[in-house]
Amino acid sequence: MNQLDQLRQYTTVVADTADFTQIGRFAPRDATTNPSLILRALQQADHARLLDEALARCKGKPVDAVVDTVLVRFGVEILKVVPGRVSTEVDARLSFDTAATIARAHRLVALYERAGVARERVLIKVAATWEGIQAARALEHDGIGCNLTLLFSLAQAVACADAGVTLISPFVGRIYDWHKAAAGAAWDEAAHAGANDPGVRTVERIWTYYKHFDVATEVMGASFRNVGQVAALAGCDLLTIAPELLAQLQASDAPLPRRLDPEAARRAPVHALTYNEPAWRWALNADEMACAKLAEGIRLFAADAARLDAMVEARR
Repeated sequence: MNQLDQLRQYTTVVADTADFTQIGRFAPRDATTNPSLILRALQQADHARLLDEALARCKGKPVDAVVDTVLVRFGVEILKVVPGRVSTEVDARLSFDTAATIARAHRLVALYERAGVARERVLIKVAATWEGIQAARALEHDGIGCNLTLLFSLAQAVACADAGVTLISPFVGRIYDWHKAAAGAAWDEAAHAGANDPGVRTVERIWTYYKHFDVATEVMGASFRNVGQVAALAGCDLLTIAPELLAQLQASDAPLPRRLDPEAARRAPVHALTYNEPAWRWALNADEMACAKLAEGIRLFAADAARLDAMVEARR
C-alpha cells in the first residue's frame, strides 16, 4: 500500500482545501475550508462562477450574506465529492463575540439545509477563543456540530472538551513555525523532526489527554508543513492534509506505522485539568506560543475575510 492508504488504517483522512476539483483523487472522508482557502480557490476561473451565482441569488443583500452564500456553495460542491462532512468557518472578525458567532453559525446551517444538506454533514469552524468555545457550547446544544480551530494549547483543548464540541483542530505547522522562529540560528531541524516536532508533540499531548479521560471530542491534526509531521501523528482520530501533501503520501510506498496508541494513552500519567474563565485566560496568557499564534491566526483569517468582502463589492 502507498502511505496514504497505510494512514487510512489508523486515521480518518480529511482534505484541507476548497478546491473541490482536486479532492476526488485522494478519496478523503471529510474536507475542511477556511477564508484563505476559499479566497485562493476563487482565483481560478472554474471556481469564480460560485461567486457569480451567490451574487445573483443575493441581490440587494449585505456583503456578509453574499460571503456566507459563497462559503456554503463551496461546501455543497465539496459534499458532492466527499461522503462525510465539510467544515465551514464563521468570520474570524467575530472571534470575540459569542452571540454574533452563534447567529452566523445558525445562518450558515440554514443555508446548507435550504440547499438540501443535513446539518449532520456540516461542522461550523470557530476560533478557539473563550468566546468562541462558549458559542460552540451553545451550538452543540442546538444540534450544530463544531470544529474549534486556531487551537495551539492543552488549555484550549480542555475547555473545548468541557464544552462538548464535536472536533478540535490543533495546528501542527504553526506551532512548529513559532518554535523555529523563536530558536533562530540555534534551531536544529533534524533534532526537531518527527515525534520531536513541537507541533506534533502538542497534538500528541492533547490526544493523549482526551484518550486517557475518554473525551468524546475528536482530535484532527491540521496545518502540516511536511509529510514527516503527518506520519508522526498516524493514529490520531483525523488529520486534515493539503492536496500537495496528500499527493506525496500517495506517491510513496515507504512504511508508515501507527504512532499514537490509545491503550498507551490510557496508561499514561495524566492529570485532569479544569478551568473557569479567569483561570483559562491566565493559562492561555502564560503560554507565549499559543497566545501569539491564536492572535496572529485571527488577524490573518480576518484579513482574508476582508479581502473576500472586497472581492464581492468589486463584482456587484
